[in-house]
Amino acid sequence: MQDQLNSLRELVARHAAGRRFDTAIPRVRVYLSEETTLPLPSVYPPSHCLVLQGAKEVMIGEQVLRYDPASYFTASVELPATGRVVQASAAEPYLGVALVLAPEVLASLLADVPAPAEPGTGTGAAGFAVSPVTPQLLDPWLRLLRLLETPQDIPVLAPLLEREILYRLLTGPQGGMLRQIALADSRLSQVRRAVGWIREHYDQPLRIDALADRAGMSPAAFHRHFKAATAMSPLQYQKRLRLQQARRLLIAHADAAGAGFAVGYESASQFSREYARMFGAPPARDAARLRRDEAVLAELADAA
Repeated sequence: MQDQLNSLRELVARHAAGRRFDTAIPRVRVYLSEETTLPLPSVYPPSHCLVLQGAKEVMIGEQVLRYDPASYFTASVELPATGRVVQASAAEPYLGVALVLAPEVLASLLADVPAPAEPGTGTGAAGFAVSPVTPQLLDPWLRLLRLLETPQDIPVLAPLLEREILYRLLTGPQGGMLRQIALADSRLSQVRRAVGWIREHYDQPLRIDALADRAGMSPAAFHRHFKAATAMSPLQYQKRLRLQQARRLLIAHADAAGAGFAVGYESASQFSREYARMFGAPPARDAARLRRDEAVLAELADAA
């Protein structure tokens, strides 16, 4: 496995163009950082992430997960999260790679992948997890990234290798969670419908009864399954989306009150309080600090 990791590191270091780079392979992104980073809030798409060198921490709700070359992280639902690189240097930079999960590709595999036999494995409602990495998972990743050396092969071979990676995930410890993405009637898919509405209408008042109806659940069941999947309540989820969008508006030189009203706040003082609680400084001061950090600005723009 060490040889596989070394080869993957060489490929990512050779092809990374900046801290975050979308490759020519569809849905595949690589990361490189020569220094640790401050916590950076963003919305994680459903994705599978490998750290090849260094380490990263991600905070989802009140949970903090750490992953490194011995483990991988998967999110099966869109998650407002705060991530930071906690181990990196110029000599040994942080290197990572991610694959955005396509529900239609996962669905095409389900008929050929037996459902998990362990009790409860297929019905878990959690929307994210960290699991140990294996040589069987690293092997298709290595062959996939080698296609960056022969881009003419990407259209034909990349879809096959993406399916192999997803097959390894479906037959691993996260298989039950990932199956939920592809099943239209699963609890996770029902929660994702509500998540999609919140993301599109984050500036509007949130009515739990209407969201539960959209998800096809009772309000009590909806609240329970939503929190299990995202580690936060629907209102907390909406608040994080609002504050992250307000931060982008402030960096673009919007005034604090205007940014707060634009994302749905009716009280400027409440907006300022909740902003400072999430980002560690009042809106204007935080935006001024971020404008001086070009690397963070680039990441925030990329995550928009």
